[in-house]
Amino acid sequence: MAEPTVFERIVAREIPAEIVLETDTIIAFVDIAPKAPMHVLVVPKTARYRDVVELAAGDPALLAEMVQAAQAIARERAAGDFRLVFNTGELAGQTVFHAHAHVLAGSLGEDSLA
Repeated sequence: MAEPTVFERIVAREIPAEIVLETDTIIAFVDIAPKAPMHVLVVPKTARYRDVVELAAGDPALLAEMVQAAQAIARERAAGDFRLVFNTGELAGQTVFHAHAHVLAGSLGEDSLA
């Protein structure tokens, strides 16, 4: 059996996190290494999906809930404007293989995508 991911450990409250939103199916918390003035991760509580592609195929309603959560977080913390990023695969920068979204906001220009 594989070791639990850092996200599974946060869900289980084994690792502390600054939680900003939680439902029965998702948890959102501040990224400890932010890439923008506001950087929150939205994570399904289930570890069933390795990335957003698997999540979209397996549970589109859960993916929609994640997007709605991102919007709510951005409204509360960043006047509603935000960037939503899903890294899929190691070469795309995914380091935790548990589906998750990065909600980024605050003075982001198109040139910050590189």
